[in-house]
Amino acid sequence: MTSKIINMVDRLKDAADLKLEALFSSEPVRDDGFSAKVVTRVRRQIWVQRLSLPTAIVIGVILAAKPFFQLVEYIPKVLDLVPRGWANIVDLPLDGMPQLSTIVLGVMLLAVTMMIGRVLEE
Repeated sequence: MTSKIINMVDRLKDAADLKLEALFSSEPVRDDGFSAKVVTRVRRQIWVQRLSLPTAIVIGVILAAKPFFQLVEYIPKVLDLVPRGWANIVDLPLDGMPQLSTIVLGVMLLAVTMMIGRVLEE
């Protein structure tokens, strides 16, 4: 059973369409494996980039483990040197805290500075 639908695009081809059709129907250019080599290198670089950061983190953790455990070992000794009266340092008076208006003014000044910086970037 054949279709009776006529595709008008097939019937109305100009010179540019015929040239493009001939161009795309030709044989592919031989590259002697160049494309495969490029794809292989790109994939290798992607894997190197993906694995380099986790590898560096693991190596860093391994190298920092011994000094970290030595530091943890000395923390109780340092805490024994701190006087017991300083443990209640949380009971500081709130008179030394800045007022709310000063904090709001500082936040507004920071926001304006950030906006000016963004405008100057553009």
